Amino acid sequence: MLIVDKTDRVAVITLNRPEAMNALSRALRAALHDAVVALADDPEVSVLVLTGAGRAFTAGLDLKELGSDPKGLGAANATGAAENPVMAIRECPKPVIGAINGVAITGGFEVALACDVLIASTNARFADTHARVGIMPGWGLSQRLPRTIGVYRAKELSLSGNFLDARTAYEWGLVNRVVEPEALMPTAMQLAKDMASIPVETLSLYKRIIDEGYDLSLGEGMALEQRLSTANNRTVTPEMVEARRAAIQARGRLQ
Repeated sequence: MLIVDKTDRVAVITLNRPEAMNALSRALRAALHDAVVALADDPEVSVLVLTGAGRAFTAGLDLKELGSDPKGLGAANATGAAENPVMAIRECPKPVIGAINGVAITGGFEVALACDVLIASTNARFADTHARVGIMPGWGLSQRLPRTIGVYRAKELSLSGNFLDARTAYEWGLVNRVVEPEALMPTAMQLAKDMASIPVETLSLYKRIIDEGYDLSLGEGMALEQRLSTANNRTVTPEMVEARRAAIQARGRLQ
């Protein structure tokens, strides 16, 4: 139900329950957690790409499974990373690119929002159906979505349960790019390889500065950047800067 492929310092995680629209069963949530933790510790991996098999990215929690388990809805409010895929992704120190191949619904929408960058196929669609199901989001959608697309647009989506197409998602700032289905994985992989050409320690620290600062006021964020930047930059020598400057110039000539 989960496939992991590694190449050139990039790991592709594919949710592989296409017959169930990649619904996040208890077993799949655990497998995703274990894979992300293992890849976070893997010295041969710098960047992760998350996608789905078939016509869905993920339809969110497996409602069929939950319907047979009276305690199952507790997963919607789980705070442990093994039960909460959003936490598993957010706690990963390495960049996670979401390659959104199809529908990302409710909990699946929350999983998409946990990624650091979103590349969407023209087949991608997003929907928050929590209200229509009669439950409230517990993996962060009510807070992260307004901060991403604005409070009025977030209310439009969440209080209607309507679908958002890929092109509108791009116009609203929800996704970084929209590409044709056949270009989705090549585009995501190229971006992942661009990131992976940077030392993983640098990637992780920069991601941390952005993520932790985003949760603070501007003044607090500036203080955080100053503290972490000063500690890091003290370890950088002029020789290191010169070597990397030459590499940047060479890369610029090739692009």
